[in-house]
Amino acid sequence: MATEPLPADEIEARLRDLPGWSLDGGRLTRSYRLGTHFAATAMVVHIAQLQDELNHHSELTLGYNTVSLSVHTHSAGGAVTDKDVALALRVEAIAPGHGVS
Repeated sequence: MATEPLPADEIEARLRDLPGWSLDGGRLTRSYRLGTHFAATAMVVHIAQLQDELNHHSELTLGYNTVSLSVHTHSAGGAVTDKDVALALRVEAIAPGHGVS
């Protein structure tokens, strides 16, 4: 079953529950700043685990003390779908445990 793209107004409504996330170039994006490189690396590993659980993967970038995500659904023509929002919500849920405030 194909995942359907979310309409623009629905994406905007969902972003209200995702502080710090935005729509950029047709993708949901967010960057996090952490206290150390090790903390950022641990968060990347945790996000990778979530992505495997959801079978939905983002562009995930590790900087010195930053983690950035950019996500959309390839099978929906590169549009934003419920899968992207679900991943963003899961990442938001784990972020405080990695020192993100």
